[in-house]
Amino acid sequence: MENNINIIRHSLAHILAQAVQELRPGTKLGMGPAIENGFYYDFDMALAISTDDLPKIDAKMKEIIRSEISFKKSVVAIDEAIQMFADQPFKIEIIKDLRAGGANTVTVYKSGIFTDLCQGPHISSSSDINIDSFRLTRVAGAYWKNNENNKQLQRLYGVAFESKEELDKYLENIEVAQKRDHRKLGRDLDLFTFHEEAPGMVFWHPNGVVLYQALVSRWRKIQSKYGYGELMLPTMLSVDLWKRSGHYSHYKDGMFFTSNEGNELALKPMDCPGAILVYKEKIRSCNDLPIKWSELGKVYRNEQSGEIHGLMRVQEFTQDDAHIFVSEEQIEEQVKEVVAIMDELYKPFDMEREIFLSTRPDDAMGSQEIWQKAEVALESALKSAGVKFGIKEKDGAFYGPKIDIHIKDALGRSWQTGTIQLDFFMPEKFGLEYIATDGSRKQPVMIHRALMGSLERFVGIITEHYAGAFPVWLAPVQAMVIPVSEKQNKYASDVTDKLLGLAVRVEVDCTSETLGKKIRVSEMQKIPYLIIVGDREIEAKTVALRSREKGDEGSMTVQELADKIIRDKQ
Repeated sequence: MENNINIIRHSLAHILAQAVQELRPGTKLGMGPAIENGFYYDFDMALAISTDDLPKIDAKMKEIIRSEISFKKSVVAIDEAIQMFADQPFKIEIIKDLRAGGANTVTVYKSGIFTDLCQGPHISSSSDINIDSFRLTRVAGAYWKNNENNKQLQRLYGVAFESKEELDKYLENIEVAQKRDHRKLGRDLDLFTFHEEAPGMVFWHPNGVVLYQALVSRWRKIQSKYGYGELMLPTMLSVDLWKRSGHYSHYKDGMFFTSNEGNELALKPMDCPGAILVYKEKIRSCNDLPIKWSELGKVYRNEQSGEIHGLMRVQEFTQDDAHIFVSEEQIEEQVKEVVAIMDELYKPFDMEREIFLSTRPDDAMGSQEIWQKAEVALESALKSAGVKFGIKEKDGAFYGPKIDIHIKDALGRSWQTGTIQLDFFMPEKFGLEYIATDGSRKQPVMIHRALMGSLERFVGIITEHYAGAFPVWLAPVQAMVIPVSEKQNKYASDVTDKLLGLAVRVEVDCTSETLGKKIRVSEMQKIPYLIIVGDREIEAKTVALRSREKGDEGSMTVQELADKIIRDKQ
């Protein structure tokens, strides 16, 4: 059964619809569910609602709530329901869809003078709602049934909690989150931008490339430590391959297609078929297993324009992928090793993690027996590794169950990043084999693994997590050398050259601006270390250090400074 706050949110969606209908007679109703942190309702109306209208609608909702209306459930025949909603075309469409699916009756809820088509559940009375614990937040466009070929409706969003304190905290976090918005920080810190000439694709600036490559460098170092070879594979492959792998039937509406001399090709939505083709290049022996190949694979998803959102949802992105070919006996050992890699990769970010085992979805391929074997194998590996995990029912990939990695940022928001997937299906589909010790041919198992997931999205997450103040090892510019006046420019440049020679990412500000302004500009760029040099530092052959975390840290030699920065880079 749904928890109480979700029932309240669902009931508030109905009260929102009633309020809009009372304020705007003739409004046509779409759908209005509860969602994470709140609710929404879709409307079709002659005169569009703006953000300025929300306080008036909010006041009407409160008026309805104070009247202590009751929510009453009824089950009615399909034909009766069609008559009941005769002036609501979207509701009639839903009712007819239900009849086409075999339903003879539908459920409706009456709350005061308002009646809606709904399965519920709902609260018994509006008196159960804390009138100070919800707020309407925004207006957006939404296609009916999320289909761009359908009419566009207006969607009104609201948030709701059990107490005013929870609402205030949420709104405070939203305000903080807006200041941390990675799209704004990306521009301000000269990391990346987006342009309409390439929708949903990232324009990485030099500072952003440094940050991106710092992540890649750490990722490559860990892959090498655990014995992975790295693949570089094509981004465009035959459509026949995608049909064979099963990706075509699941992703075709979100794939980019082209053709060449009559051959239909597609930009890849996933990396795995390429690794499979490499595996099939020669006969494999049990002595070769496990075969561990990593790949920074560029993949493409044809998203609707309304779904694209900064780095969080793009059309072109890079997965920190790996594909491991193992015998069934090696599954537990290799999954445990992947968990160890995950721990090492995430350690410097100091973000809380949650692990979930996602089980067989409704659209799964392969037999129930194979799925059960795969789920048991993943569960056993997680338990053996001592990992606490939850279950996400029916949320596996179409070809196998998976382990999902969720991380919490500084604002407590949860993000799904990486996955570890176990796949018996695709090796069977492509006829993969290895020679066993007794000379027989056996089918390997594939482990699909992307730990950061999309690198673009991961950069977006950590940009908001750190509010752009990246730790030293990630910071595009780790130190800025600032001479007090033009007289110290030569010494400042010499200090910069020495630090560059010691692999410190350092720049020098020899502009004619005042010392105070140069410091402010560097602080706005969230540079971890400011290195101040004046006549006193020249005479002593030292520098004065100011850090983002501790403020003034006194004088030290260039070598001592370099050693400190290098330690902090680890």
